[in-house]
Amino acid sequence: MRIALYQCPPLPLDPAANLDRLQQRAIEAAQRGAALLVCPEMYLSGYNIGLEAVSALAEPCDGPWAARVADIARENGIAILYGYPESSAGGAIFNAVQLIDAQGHPLGNYRKTHLFGELDNGMFSAGGDDYPLLELNGWKLGMLICYDVEFPENVRRLALNGADVVLVPTANMVPYDFVCEVLVRARAFENQCYVAYANYCGGEGEIRYCGLSSIAAPDGTLAAVCGREETLAFAELKRDKLEASRASITYLKDRRAELYRPLV
Repeated sequence: MRIALYQCPPLPLDPAANLDRLQQRAIEAAQRGAALLVCPEMYLSGYNIGLEAVSALAEPCDGPWAARVADIARENGIAILYGYPESSAGGAIFNAVQLIDAQGHPLGNYRKTHLFGELDNGMFSAGGDDYPLLELNGWKLGMLICYDVEFPENVRRLALNGADVVLVPTANMVPYDFVCEVLVRARAFENQCYVAYANYCGGEGEIRYCGLSSIAAPDGTLAAVCGREETLAFAELKRDKLEASRASITYLKDRRAELYRPLV
């Protein structure tokens, strides 16, 4: 399965403009053979926008934004994973991502579970114990958001449930290049799965984003890697490479879970 990552500067407080450029990137990605387009964290609204703006903009997972993304996906025959602020029936607001398939059907929604610093905690509630495993074109997909991937337990949990690919919309910032350059590859290698990490570039308020989006393969190599500029990056997820790597690197089989109980 061929997938695309959209690394871009944020357009804060302008969902209409973000949807318009999503339409253009979906056209391009589909024309270049991608079955899935992955966008950054909080793509539709911008990330560093503050509680007042998040509260005003947040929508439910089946709101107008979702309907527009579904139209874009269906018109272009490509699945789309996008980040947005999600409003819940109980009034809480979550940092969320949603996957919509190429027919315009929602496959699953995920809420960020590990909130980063004052920025996240000042805007969002933390997601609960819901780590959906989705299927797209025969591949089992898990979803995390930014800081979530920095906790090894999150990726390991998805891998043990059978994830072939972990999709990670992110808003990683300077000076945390290490996460982009080393940690993402380590998560892929130690869990024997692909990790697709879609980051912002450019700036937003006082934040400067790292860029360096990538798709890490289960053998720790990079199937795709971006620099610091806006780009659409592509990689082919290869089933034979995944199976060969799992056959030779057997971390999941060799685990001794009974020794790890003190960790929890």
